[in-house]
Amino acid sequence: MIESEKLTDKLNGERVVSNGAVRKTSASQAPYVPLIARMRQRMSDGNGPFFSFEFFPPKTREAAINLIARFDRLRQTGPMFCDITWHTAGNPGADTETSSITIAGVALNYSGLDTMLHITCVGMTEPDLRRHLERAKDLGIRNILALRGDRVAIDSTESQEKVDFRYAVDLVRYIRREYGDYFTIAVAGYPGAHPESVSVEEDLQRLKEKVDAGADFIITQLFFKSDLFVKYVKNCRKIGIEVPILAGIMPIQSYESLEKIVRLSKLDIPDTILKDLNIIRSNDEAVRNYGIQWAVGLCRQILAANVTPGLHFYTLNREMATCAILKQLGLLTQVSKPLPWWPAANHKRAGEDVRPIYWSGRPRSYVCRTQSWDEFPNGRWGRVDSPAFQTLENYYLFLEPKLSRKELLQMWGQELTGEQDVWDVFHCYVSGLKNKNDKKVSVIPWNMDALSDETALLVKQLSQYNKRGVLTICSQPNVNGVDSTHPIHGWGPKGGYIYQKAYLEFFTNEKNVLALMEALKNYPLVNYQIVDSSGKKSYSNFESNKAIAVTWGVFPGREIIQPTVVDPISFKVWKDEAFGLWTQKWAQLYSGDSLSRKVLDDIHDNYYLVNLVDNQFPKECCLWQLLEDMFTIRANFELNKFINYFF
Repeated sequence: MIESEKLTDKLNGERVVSNGAVRKTSASQAPYVPLIARMRQRMSDGNGPFFSFEFFPPKTREAAINLIARFDRLRQTGPMFCDITWHTAGNPGADTETSSITIAGVALNYSGLDTMLHITCVGMTEPDLRRHLERAKDLGIRNILALRGDRVAIDSTESQEKVDFRYAVDLVRYIRREYGDYFTIAVAGYPGAHPESVSVEEDLQRLKEKVDAGADFIITQLFFKSDLFVKYVKNCRKIGIEVPILAGIMPIQSYESLEKIVRLSKLDIPDTILKDLNIIRSNDEAVRNYGIQWAVGLCRQILAANVTPGLHFYTLNREMATCAILKQLGLLTQVSKPLPWWPAANHKRAGEDVRPIYWSGRPRSYVCRTQSWDEFPNGRWGRVDSPAFQTLENYYLFLEPKLSRKELLQMWGQELTGEQDVWDVFHCYVSGLKNKNDKKVSVIPWNMDALSDETALLVKQLSQYNKRGVLTICSQPNVNGVDSTHPIHGWGPKGGYIYQKAYLEFFTNEKNVLALMEALKNYPLVNYQIVDSSGKKSYSNFESNKAIAVTWGVFPGREIIQPTVVDPISFKVWKDEAFGLWTQKWAQLYSGDSLSRKVLDDIHDNYYLVNLVDNQFPKECCLWQLLEDMFTIRANFELNKFINYFF
């Protein structure tokens, strides 16, 4: 084995903070700010209305994949929170892919949405409620919408079993008594009064009981007249209800869905809406457009009355209409990332601001593998031993894009006859060119999304080297002090400056590795890690397993933030996952005795995983020249071998 080389002291990032030093992990974590506190802060700051979304759990794994993709897109609009309904018929508290509590946990932990879980009284015993709340705590959920639920369902369950909770106020009292202020609790309000209430006055008193029992804010049932909502809020204030009241808005998506919802909720629809929709009821697009314009007008009237801090959209698991409404209201703005990666919304990770760069293409895998940590790196990346990373045993497969075996084979090859076919797949992915099946390669196992805007800046170089067997899976360009609002490299608050060291990670064969090791002797300011799938052949010039910051930001009045590092210890964990994807994701598409399977198994067994860090970030990146030198050395070696053989 080649001896690991050591860099000079000037490469020791521990000593040069301006070069993105990585120090030990801070024990302090940023405090979690409860949802109700963030609401009140937004109200006191006068930053305008906020908005939130409601979703219901899907029935199938395929629908879950689509819903999670929708979560990811809607996260970028900047909602205050989202909530997930309690689907009683679907075993909502179960640990299944489509249960209410699972979907809520996914929205929170993997899509970065502060999430509220509905819980109803239907069939609810005290042990059941405690079990659901403890499960919610385990997942990091801190927000509960306490609801009575369907009366018919409650009556049917009460006839069969003992039920400890009949009304939402019972849930609120129990949660407050048993859990204190741990959960932010919301309750439902009815601008037109609950259909079972004796009077509007009685309904308001029931609402006040829920607030007095500990509810933090109110979300109203949908309504069709702005003056009804305005009057409702004023009546609430008159009897001493002072908590925030969010307006429930349901965009009309289709005539049939409107009929169904109104039938279930027993709401009255204004005659003007019915007449207008009756004319266009058979034209779904016209109905949607009508619903958008009607909702925009309703929201404007509500916001002009200045009686609500926010709008809560009943999305029906669709996004187009809601986004169109927000855009016309001027509330749909591009939200800047607080870090180069989207943080999870779990309160346990509130202070997390450092991650290894390796999982850039698989951030959900990283979240899954670290979900059991008691503390998360804050300010600095400390030593994290390999056993601290969990396996992917509990990783929900529906977290990845919905692609059939047929679609994957069309992208990655119906048949692979040699390593060149594999190189071509990588080349098509980074270049955007179609493959020999006339298909674009939109994903590879290590990056289940399209190329990022930042990676796209390197397409020319990446395309050139992937075609020659340098199979890149992670990269970033060097950046020297661009504004934190930069459209591609920017992150964090305004007024800051962003720095990056060039980074390149790739698989390549042993002949290239031997030539690369020789070439690296002329690049003392490049850090490297090289390892095979077994870990028995491992080369590195990192000093004492210390991490190197490869991204950092400088902001007014704050310490330097170092959100992305290259860490030798976690690289060993990533190595196993990265090599495993050759067989677990790609090779398994082919039969066990096929040539395609043999090609991929051979790459898994004989290729190396390499990462390179160019520490001279203010200068032109040297990594591309390093690769050219590698190919030159290999060519010269093979030429000399040829000459010696014949002469």
